[in-house]
Amino acid sequence: MTIARLYHYPVKGLSPQPLERVELVPGHGFPFDRMFGIARADSGFDPQNPRPLPKQRFFMLARDARLAALRTRLDPATRRFTIHADGRLVLDCDLASVEGQAATVDYFVQLFDLTPENRPLLAHAAPHRFTDVSVTSEQMMNAISLINLASVRQLGERVGAEVDPLRFRANVYFDGWPAFSELERVGQEFRIGDARLRILKRTQRCAATEVNPATAQRDLRVPQLLTEHYGHADMGVYAEVLSGGTIAPGLAIALDPR
Repeated sequence: MTIARLYHYPVKGLSPQPLERVELVPGHGFPFDRMFGIARADSGFDPQNPRPLPKQRFFMLARDARLAALRTRLDPATRRFTIHADGRLVLDCDLASVEGQAATVDYFVQLFDLTPENRPLLAHAAPHRFTDVSVTSEQMMNAISLINLASVRQLGERVGAEVDPLRFRANVYFDGWPAFSELERVGQEFRIGDARLRILKRTQRCAATEVNPATAQRDLRVPQLLTEHYGHADMGVYAEVLSGGTIAPGLAIALDPR
């Protein structure tokens, strides 16, 4: 049972960014994950008093599939933000600056042909995170998401189609557990190196997973297919960090025997 890949998603709904290693800290969530969001004009987001909001208040894949066609990168250290579309660099700015934030919002106004009254907001209020489950609790806002690659492979076999694991936008992709066995381990603790984690809940999937991350097309009704083949729409789990440590691809995942 080993880690295969690590990703974070600095801007909610935009590109995954692969990581070579991550330092997990209890109560702090996955580093630089969902720290920014493109909030809709009527979202009600207040950067001076941030509170969890439903994902529908943001531009996100469940509603806005064309986001998957963008190739974005945000550097956690410098805040340099780039967007490529159709193989071209269309935005290169500094999100630490007012000018860069305005340029980013301008781009999405143009992309979605928004009127001035519908101009979105670049939401950021660290340490607040724009995770889908942030509305549940602060504990869930800082949970990390995990996907069992065996579960993804089995789903693909059942439906007769290749299923890209990146549809599920997880932080940790791992291999070596039987397919869907992770769903039965809610409450169980496990270790990755020095880090100790506990599985909190199963991840119920939404329409965002219908979007092919390579083509930006809705080509696979994942929640419906999961329900048809397994009797539920769950794929993956959320876990909280109990003890910190460095994790990286290749490290073993050891279940706590207690």
